[in-house]
Amino acid sequence: MNNLAQVESLLFVAGDEGIKIEDICHMTQFDKSAVITLIDELATNYANNLNSALEIRESDGAYRLVTKPELGATVKGYFDAPINATLSQAQLETLVIVAYKQPITRVEIDQIRGVQSSGTLQKLALRQLIAATGRKDEPGRPIMYGTTTEFLDYFGLKKLTELPPLPDFDTLEIGDEGGELFTSAFEARVAETEEENKHV
Repeated sequence: MNNLAQVESLLFVAGDEGIKIEDICHMTQFDKSAVITLIDELATNYANNLNSALEIRESDGAYRLVTKPELGATVKGYFDAPINATLSQAQLETLVIVAYKQPITRVEIDQIRGVQSSGTLQKLALRQLIAATGRKDEPGRPIMYGTTTEFLDYFGLKKLTELPPLPDFDTLEIGDEGGELFTSAFEARVAETEEENKHV
């Protein structure tokens, strides 16, 4: 794997939170000047490639991969789902993980699901089912997520203790088939709630 690919992979997994040069240096063992050069090279590659939807943006010392501004309308269409839309399987998996493991970071969610969850988290946040609850005290200070009062209302709950129990939740290990385990205990409640919503 070449150096450029290593930096690009870290920008990708960092998601919306971004990643600081110091953290890239720590994870790759590259010096700061080399990392800056690699980021500049990546940014140039994205800018010159008309078939790429991505660009690199820096803010508050953190670098992140974002979509190019001219694709704003296309991206907005993806996130503009009506509030009463049925949750997708990816959204349901992510939401249940947040509900039972909150506060939890995106990386921790990704480790359980085995896939990148940045876009799914954004969509759940736009639907006001989850929200940022703070930042974890570790390198990069990643955002921690939790459920909202809208989450309780959506599922007809008064408090989080009313969530259905998950068997062997505390023994769940990264790499297990997390999505199936999480959603199996929750899908009945989702179906019941959506059926009730149809008659409101």
